[in-house]
Amino acid sequence: MRAAVIHEHGGAGSIRYIPDYPDPTPAADEVLVRVRATTLNYHDIFTRRGMPGIKVPMPCIMGIDFAGEIVAVGSQVKDWKAGQRIMVDPVDRKNNAGLLGEMRPGGLAELCAVPEHHLIALPDEVSFEAAACMPVAYGTALRMMYTIGRVRQGERVLILGASGGVGTCCVQLAKLAGAEVIACASSDEKLAKLATLGADHLMDYTKQDIAKWVYEKFGKPHRRRFDGGVDVVVNFTGGDTWVKSMRALHRQGRLLTCGATAGYDPVEDLRFIWTFELQILGSNGWMREDLGTLLDLVKQGRLKPVVDRAFPLEEANEGLRAPGGAEGVRQSGGESVNAPAPTPLGVADIQAIFDSSPFIGFLGMQALCVDHEARPSVPACPCGPRPSAAPARSSSTEDPSPPSST
Repeated sequence: MRAAVIHEHGGAGSIRYIPDYPDPTPAADEVLVRVRATTLNYHDIFTRRGMPGIKVPMPCIMGIDFAGEIVAVGSQVKDWKAGQRIMVDPVDRKNNAGLLGEMRPGGLAELCAVPEHHLIALPDEVSFEAAACMPVAYGTALRMMYTIGRVRQGERVLILGASGGVGTCCVQLAKLAGAEVIACASSDEKLAKLATLGADHLMDYTKQDIAKWVYEKFGKPHRRRFDGGVDVVVNFTGGDTWVKSMRALHRQGRLLTCGATAGYDPVEDLRFIWTFELQILGSNGWMREDLGTLLDLVKQGRLKPVVDRAFPLEEANEGLRAPGGAEGVRQSGGESVNAPAPTPLGVADIQAIFDSSPFIGFLGMQALCVDHEARPSVPACPCGPRPSAAPARSSSTEDPSPPSST
């Protein structure tokens, strides 16, 4: 089979295309999947570069998120058969043995042997491409926005890092819930594309102070009222945006986080948390039921992951270097195969990666990335029962006076 393989941790150019890699043989409790679509997430970049404390078995076929069809089943497999369309949940929820595409071979190959407990039936109405977009980026976004964050109709939701994979899904999910969305990104080009996803307001956080922008647009929050500010801030960047995010929230506002791409130990100001009764809510990855919800949304046409560009599998390294690709913002190209990583990823490197295209990956042995150009369908109602409405905002004109940041 054809496969994209790493034999050691390295930098750009270290993925080797092998046209005659040995075909896998499924164990008794596994199925053999012909991969039809795979996305290459930023976790794959970190796997290729190496992460402290994680020993990845080599050689490694990356590709966490993928979808395809079963071509053979092991002797103990009873509930699946050849020809079935599937997507994978890459998390081992049975044996805690790590991720597909990291601790065992993933989807950057024509064939992959997959334990049956990773399998999810794929409805005919959901394409392989859409399914491959789901777990890491879309699953993370859905759990944070709906399961943990309880975003609902009529709320104002400010999303930092909105141009990334998780961010673009957060924009769509907030609109599906009927929220008013403020999308933040670092360039006019990214903001224009976010507008096509349905964002109501756009902010370049490199040119505007988050809290000041919110005050000018919606009024300054007050500790004894619910007017001014925003209801929810989505912040998985951390760093110097953390306190600014709290300053933008009105009383009992919610700060949602699923990561810290710009720094995990930001300056904190506890006064905002108690004075404004803020809720700081963390969300970690996704659960199996979250993927079921995503499949339903895509099946119903309410959520539409969109493909932008493609590269042949043979050009996996070039796909990572492409303009807007995961490493195109950092690498100049021309590095040889198996070139070692010059330095470990730093905070600036990680932030640059996450602020580029949402994700790139492989579709029928071709690379793909999310397309911001196409406008998705944005119905007014969210999935599932709608929670109760947020507290009404006061019309009082009293000058709010939150504590100042230190």
